[in-house]
Amino acid sequence: MIPSLAAGVALALSLPPWGFWILAFPAAGLMWWRLGGLGMRGRLLAGWVMGLGMFVPGLWWVTTFNTYGGLVLMAVESLAPALACAVVPGGTRGRTAALAGAMVLTEALRSIWPFGGLPMGGLSLSQASGPLAGAARVGGPLLLVGLVWFGGGGLGILATTVAARVTDDRAHGSRREGSQTLRRVLAGAAAVVVVAGVATWGAVAPDGGPAIGTLRAAAVQGGGVRGLRKSEVDPATVTAAQFAATTEISSQDQGRPPTLVVWPEDVVSLDTLIAGTPVERQLGALAVSLHATLLVGVTETVSTQSFRNEVVAFSPAGKLVAHYEKVHRVPFGEYIPYRGFFKHLANLSSVPLDAIPGHGNGVLHTPAGPLGTLISYEVFDARRGLVATRAGAELLVDPTNTSSYLTSQVPTQEIAAARLQAISEGRDVVQAAPTGFSAVIDYRGRVLARTDLAVRALVIRDVELRKGRTIYERFGDLPVLVLGGILVAGAWLVALATDTGPAGARSSRRRRRVIVERRWKRPTT
Repeated sequence: MIPSLAAGVALALSLPPWGFWILAFPAAGLMWWRLGGLGMRGRLLAGWVMGLGMFVPGLWWVTTFNTYGGLVLMAVESLAPALACAVVPGGTRGRTAALAGAMVLTEALRSIWPFGGLPMGGLSLSQASGPLAGAARVGGPLLLVGLVWFGGGGLGILATTVAARVTDDRAHGSRREGSQTLRRVLAGAAAVVVVAGVATWGAVAPDGGPAIGTLRAAAVQGGGVRGLRKSEVDPATVTAAQFAATTEISSQDQGRPPTLVVWPEDVVSLDTLIAGTPVERQLGALAVSLHATLLVGVTETVSTQSFRNEVVAFSPAGKLVAHYEKVHRVPFGEYIPYRGFFKHLANLSSVPLDAIPGHGNGVLHTPAGPLGTLISYEVFDARRGLVATRAGAELLVDPTNTSSYLTSQVPTQEIAAARLQAISEGRDVVQAAPTGFSAVIDYRGRVLARTDLAVRALVIRDVELRKGRTIYERFGDLPVLVLGGILVAGAWLVALATDTGPAGARSSRRRRRVIVERRWKRPTT
């Protein structure tokens, strides 16, 4: 199981914060090689070990909320690659296509199950800064997953073919089975060429079109200590820090005041609904003084068991004009699934209330324009950006709060996710976090500005509004999912037809043994 574990660890290292994106391809190739000749149980175990190697370091941040729950979640998430490896033929033919297709399908499954899906820690994040990133505007993050595994399989074919040829030449001093070697080399090279071709296509595919307008945006980061849970920080301190940072806009706007000001998620915490409260009047007055549309992340206690996590928008006239409630909640962070069961296994006091799931497409219709809102965790969910853009969003905003994480792991992964959202939808992204990272990302996924962690800071930049549609926005995930299913089914048909699976290999060995025995027993004259 060492090769499987090594492949998983290399995949983890390809993700932020480490970010060695190129490791994803040899890791996928190593896993492709490891699956060769294994039975279904062996492939299942190998895939699960690989998943542990990837998700234990990749999702270790979950233990910040609950140690036991985090460990269970890592084990469950590792079942996705295990299932993918189990359905891959054990023979050589068809293995590359099946592995790529199966990994796409199980990654899609992982994004919706369990507990509404956990899209964090996915392999697509590793390619946000790599040459494949542009392909996201063709097929979204799932296409990136498929390309990594398809390209890795191609590398695996080339590496094993070369190694076998060298070994054969040394053993026999001659070149044997040249046509078979050539076919394998061509197959491996073809896989690599396909990946390069799709990446090139992505670089020139529709990207959101020309800008239809420009606005000046400010992301406000109040600063503060990281690694503390909400219960350990006075909410009034967080809100005051945001007000203080906002007052510095005039000294940093270079004479060009912003028309859109974005505050982070959860920086205003209320025991009641915001409408009619003094806080509403304060925020409205701030919007008037800024002469700008103001977005604010607010939590509202609804009952003794639940709360709302939403973003509200104030117009330059000080009126509350729109709001959006977070749809995709963080399991064990914002709510406890099956609370009645898990309360017997762990202390749930750190999550005393459950967030109410919101509804809607995430578009805030404001004087600054239609803004597609992805609240924190939702930026990892490609579907949320897709829904918002299809509903008319011309700019994406990501009010987030990663203050409870002591390390940079989650903030860096969130930047990667925001970059993929920008590319997939062809929209600029403004991200605001109370302790970082706050950033502005353009529609091609380039980070134009980013703050440091745990400091008070402002990001003030011009951003562009767009209405153009990428291929991914038009068709979504369906074509990639269909292609993934075709690759798996087709690979099995090829494997069965050519009798190259484990059972076929055993049959071939039996046939060869019978032939040898017959020749041995043949009488001599």
